[in-house]
Amino acid sequence: MVRRLMATTGRWEFTVLRLAVGIMILPHGLQKVFGIWGGAGLVGIMSFFTNVVHIPAWLGYIVIATEVVGGAALILGLLARVAAFFLSCEMIGAALLVHRPNGFFMNWEAHLPAGAEGFEFHILVVAILVAVMIGGAGAASIDGAVSRS
Repeated sequence: MVRRLMATTGRWEFTVLRLAVGIMILPHGLQKVFGIWGGAGLVGIMSFFTNVVHIPAWLGYIVIATEVVGGAALILGLLARVAAFFLSCEMIGAALLVHRPNGFFMNWEAHLPAGAEGFEFHILVVAILVAVMIGGAGAASIDGAVSRS
């Protein structure tokens, strides 16, 4: 079962896709955990999750772990399909629970309050993650090395 999840093509397109999302997602998770790069840190983000988004604390911790572990897994190409699945679920949840009320578009012209963004970005990320779920981690990946051995 694990070998089937790790099976991948030697195609570089999937490497580029998973690296792009992993490099983008991991810092978001690190912002949530450590408060670096302008992030709220663990206490701040958990307050946001429970008081503003109204999700239970356990689900907030899963979101954070998904971004940190999933982002790192995509960068490494380790169980990339699994990471892509969980990150897709998280992106869909964020789009529906947080960003949908702000409309479709990102806040390019500051027509929304500071920090408010639409959900167009999430559609793009989910599409990339679906491609990774279909094609696997690609050429330069731990999944590829394991599936070739």
